[in-house]
Amino acid sequence: MADPTQVLVAGAGPVGLTAAHEFARRGLRVRLIDAAPRPATTSRAVATHPRTLETYDQMGVIEEILENAQQIRAFTMFSRGRRLVRLDADYTTMPTRFPFTAIVEQVDTEAVLRSAVARLGVDVEWETRLTGFSQDAEGVDVTLEHADGTTESTRVPWLVGCDGGHSTVRKLLGLPLLGESSETWMLADAPVDVDLPRDSIYWVHTGSQALMMVPFRRGGRWRLLDTTTAEPGTDAAVIADRFTRKLGPGLGRSARVRTPTWTSVFTFQQRMVPRMGEGRVFVAGDAAHVHSPASGQGMNTGVQEAYNLAWKLALVAEGHAERELLDSYSLERVPIGERLLGSTKKATFLVQLKNAFAPIALPVVFGLIRNVPPLRRKVQRQVLGGISGLQLDYPDSPLTRPAAADAGPRPGTRASVGSGADPADPGCRAWAEELRDTRWTLAVTPDAVAGAPAANTWLSVRTLGDGSQGPGPLADPNGRLRAALGLASGGWLLVRPDGYVAARGRALGGADLRQALAAAGLRDEQHVLPHS
Repeated sequence: MADPTQVLVAGAGPVGLTAAHEFARRGLRVRLIDAAPRPATTSRAVATHPRTLETYDQMGVIEEILENAQQIRAFTMFSRGRRLVRLDADYTTMPTRFPFTAIVEQVDTEAVLRSAVARLGVDVEWETRLTGFSQDAEGVDVTLEHADGTTESTRVPWLVGCDGGHSTVRKLLGLPLLGESSETWMLADAPVDVDLPRDSIYWVHTGSQALMMVPFRRGGRWRLLDTTTAEPGTDAAVIADRFTRKLGPGLGRSARVRTPTWTSVFTFQQRMVPRMGEGRVFVAGDAAHVHSPASGQGMNTGVQEAYNLAWKLALVAEGHAERELLDSYSLERVPIGERLLGSTKKATFLVQLKNAFAPIALPVVFGLIRNVPPLRRKVQRQVLGGISGLQLDYPDSPLTRPAAADAGPRPGTRASVGSGADPADPGCRAWAEELRDTRWTLAVTPDAVAGAPAANTWLSVRTLGDGSQGPGPLADPNGRLRAALGLASGGWLLVRPDGYVAARGRALGGADLRQALAAAGLRDEQHVLPHS
């Protein structure tokens, strides 16, 4: 009997779970395997940034994620016992419903996503290891090994490797990890007795090196990072004492680190693949890139990749789009990965900061930032905004159609600025709900309805007005949503299934909309696209 699976996902971490969830939510039959015997009990990734929170909102799991979260709204810097500056998160130029970083332990994130995947009928097959595959134009022949030593051969249309930094899928595809090795650091999760607000991440310079502290929600615990190494296997009590001796003088206050519940010594690397797949096989997450944990980008980037790939592969697998749509996965995500390696390299330098002149320069530099409000605001927006994921865009994607410089989000940028502009407004709330739809969205104003195509299995058409006019009426009684989206009379906005603007225009009468949808390789079997 043929395997009914349409997509086999290898790896049940946050990235693989996101991919499996989005494939299943779009109606594909998914199989999710993992070589581990059971779910992980320790957490490498803890920071979930605003753009990933928006993605979890689109997936419908945001409430459970936030139940486990410590919200972070600042970055505070100390040096040799003095507080240099507290930089508060400033998202005023990039509106979002989630203006904070959520510190959520990876084990909690995975538990939420496993439950969500299970509700869609997908269970993780533990102790199932992918050992080989070959592919042709029609499918992928995969070999699996089970816990009892038996092997299984199966054929599936698509394979997605989310199997981590030592990815078997990546290696068998022959994709090299290009880049460099970097520093060896220590991580520890431990209760800390210290009088510090828990809404901030702390950077603590001791005079010769730097430490970081990230608060968890429960148990008075913190994620501690030491930028100088310790030997693997060092006793937990010794590690606690080492952090205590450094943190107290660095913070200028009492800080007692209790016995860690988990420690890890690791040498991180800065490497990525030159492309994200080959034929019918793709990679995402740590299987595609490994880098410094300095800005907490790894899991966030992987989740974005999984979401980006899922809607495209689903459209192709269901016959609604041409195979070429999948080429945009690499074309969009490889440049993001390259930018990420550059930004994390800078963040790594700043985090460890071993320069001998640092103790002298730091008070001067951050005193200036602290006391000059325009400079402070600029730094807050650039530093904290830069790691938020809200500024990542696809201006050069083949799916992005350039448009005249109007108000509202440009093609290639987030459409979620509409829901973030005023989260309490009914129109903005309705837009947040619309972005949870798995289809493309065409938003039009009431006076543009005559030229709008009909909704179908891959296109949602919404008329933004008083809620009584046009197809798919979306009530925007105060006009707040239309203003945030820059939709003037007769205007339209085309949004991809991952919430990025593909195209926009001032009138539906031309060929712009047809060209935008055609650029995505969408098939017009039902003749819904407007004719030029």
